[in-house]
Amino acid sequence: QVQLVESGGGLVQPGGSLRLSCAAAISIFSISDMGWYRQAPGKERELVATITRGRSTNYADSVKGRFTISRDNARSTVTVYLQMNSLKPEDTAVYYCRMKAGVEYWGKGTLVTVSS
Repeated sequence: QVQLVESGGGLVQPGGSLRLSCAAAISIFSISDMGWYRQAPGKERELVATITRGRSTNYADSVKGRFTISRDNARSTVTVYLQMNSLKPEDTAVYYCRMKAGVEYWGKGTLVTVSS
């Protein structure tokens, strides 16, 4: 069982920045794609951004130009990042990391709150 460990959430003012990280003890060659999703209170979980092993990226329209997904791998650890800039109150949600390696693995989520 692969565990995804997320970090970087917190409280930030509108216009601020945060960087989320998600690390897993897995070989990059086992992974087809990775991504970040979010779920706001009372709403369904939605895609934020994805990145493939080959570093092709895809973003939700609501975050294009503000968020950047990237990945890194060292030995048998894969880390996926989400750099979030120009944050808005509507970005407030629990952010979940997902990695697909045949099966899907999900993190437990990290809370991002954008508020003044």
